[in-house]
Amino acid sequence: MPTAADLGRWWGMGYTFPMHLLAASILVIAGSVTGPLTEAEFEELHSSLQPTGEETWRTIPWETSVLEAQARAGAEQKPLFIWAMDGHPLGCT
Repeated sequence: MPTAADLGRWWGMGYTFPMHLLAASILVIAGSVTGPLTEAEFEELHSSLQPTGEETWRTIPWETSVLEAQARAGAEQKPLFIWAMDGHPLGCT
């Protein structure tokens, strides 16, 4: 069983808990403890799980074209960072 220190290191390395798993877990727990969610409870839960807009990654001017990013990086004399992945964007592979 991981300790709190282990989890702190895990979170500190940039790993995040998939939000869809968190939401599903909350719904399962809420349904088993208090019964089905009311419309108002669902709306409150849904709004609490929405992004706040304060996420740091949103401040980065991401490019979706590698060629445009390469040209921009060259013009600004900055390195090019490529984020590449294989599989489903929510980790459902």
